[in-house]
Amino acid sequence: MLGPVVAWDREPVDLKGPRHRAVLARLIVARGRVVPANVLVDDLWADPPDGALSALRTFVAALRRAIEPDRAPRTPARLLVTEGPGYALRTENVDALRFEASVKAVELKELLGGLELWRGPAYAEFADEPWALAERSRLTELRLHAVERVAATRLDLGLAAEAVPDLDAHVTEHPWREDAWRLLALALYRSDRQGDALAVLRRARATLVGQLGVDPGPALSRLESDILNQATHLAPAGNVWAETAAAYDRVVGGTRARIESTVGLLRNLAVTGGGGLEAARRHRLAAVRAAEELSDPDLTARIIGGYDVPAIWTRSDDEAQAAAIVAAAERVLPTQDHPSIRARLLATIALESRGSREARPREAALEAEQLARGLDDPALLAFTLNGVFMQTYYRTGLAPERDAIGAELITLSQRHNLFTYEVLGQLIRLQAACARADHTAADEHAAAADALAERHELPLVAVFTRWYGALREDTPEAYRAAAELLDGAGMPGLSDGLLPLALAGYAVRHGEPVPEAEYRPTPGLLLEAQWCLTAHAAKQAGDLELLRRAREALAPAANEHAAGSGLLTLGPVADYLD
Repeated sequence: MLGPVVAWDREPVDLKGPRHRAVLARLIVARGRVVPANVLVDDLWADPPDGALSALRTFVAALRRAIEPDRAPRTPARLLVTEGPGYALRTENVDALRFEASVKAVELKELLGGLELWRGPAYAEFADEPWALAERSRLTELRLHAVERVAATRLDLGLAAEAVPDLDAHVTEHPWREDAWRLLALALYRSDRQGDALAVLRRARATLVGQLGVDPGPALSRLESDILNQATHLAPAGNVWAETAAAYDRVVGGTRARIESTVGLLRNLAVTGGGGLEAARRHRLAAVRAAEELSDPDLTARIIGGYDVPAIWTRSDDEAQAAAIVAAAERVLPTQDHPSIRARLLATIALESRGSREARPREAALEAEQLARGLDDPALLAFTLNGVFMQTYYRTGLAPERDAIGAELITLSQRHNLFTYEVLGQLIRLQAACARADHTAADEHAAAADALAERHELPLVAVFTRWYGALREDTPEAYRAAAELLDGAGMPGLSDGLLPLALAGYAVRHGEPVPEAEYRPTPGLLLEAQWCLTAHAAKQAGDLELLRRAREALAPAANEHAAGSGLLTLGPVADYLD
């Protein structure tokens, strides 16, 4: 019945004409109950002719011969039986009944088997017959429910990506199915396609409102909010993690293996933002100290160098911890001969010494890069380039060098699928473009970074790109709105003092009074901006010595804008030199 009405007995059975099939279909719709002969006549003909009842008996006799070809003459029929005033079909061997049973199953294989029974619309050639309407509607609803059950089961099994194609076709054909929209969005989210998931929810809203004139139900609205907030309950079945952790505890007994395994977890935790970044920072130092306590320099070196989390900001979030990491790296470095391990330790020293005035961090960065270029390890090269970037602030005017680093990171990352370093490269180039006041290029890099962040769920990227958006809007209100993103972002090295500095820069460029503050320029992304503010304050105060120092510091950046951070701008450096 799940398609054109047909019969099989190991091979197709000849059911004669359309009225024979109609009798069979009508009796199956009755689900084993007796259908009076006069009801059958009325169902077969809109205007029954004379002799309709005799014709019906002829159809029944022909059907009996077709579906029970081995029945002996004058023996009672077993399938199509005569009872009282009419007929009944006594069989459970019907695809529609088998399909109904599969819908109640739990196993994915049974659900898929039930859906495979469908060959087209149920009772296909009787779509307009009143007696078939209710059954067709019931079976169709069951089929739609089964498609959604299959998708939900795949999601429960961690097969989210496999659920997407069928669900996409399903909502296209049946756009009023809110649960199908919900499942599709959830499948996309669990397939690391957060942006596509949100786009589907927007499409669902537009479809429901535009075609049906109704707002999405609470389940869809709640899912959109949960995806935006990356709610933990959206993740696949939580017992997967628990079971894996339990298996690890059973199999991996050594303390060294456990300590080393934490590095990968901390690396992933760091890019989740907020509390994750803070927790990763705290536990990272604990892991290093635990390795040192074991008096195992090789393990310590791997723990220190394995934390290759891309870094864009040039002021440390925790200077005391950074100093402790650098000290541990320097202690273990003399014990390591392998070039890749040495390169990682040196890159770590360069990264954790951000903002230093000493020569050692820059020397470490350049040595790490040199070692990495001699090895066939793209991820290591990206890590060392990050260290070199962090040490390109020992003087002003180095935006072109940073832009070149960003370009190489993007090319390297695209070739080897290092998406976190591709984001880093885009943000570095955004900053360098701001130093040139090339906002067309900066817009492109910001958009590219946002697209990568959406695809790979990297929420911290929005902190930088939205601050860049505030720079483009350039109003105090925009800077204050961007500052709200810093609450709970876990990046005090970025957030401390950023809003006052942005507002001071706005005041300088617009001829407004600058809030009183003491600026002591330190190496970092805001170095040019801080020196410009220092020059402005020195001019107001008539401090010629400080003006001389500011001019000397700013001279190499004469052709740049004091906007190398991509977050705020003081305008052309040349204006301050004048």
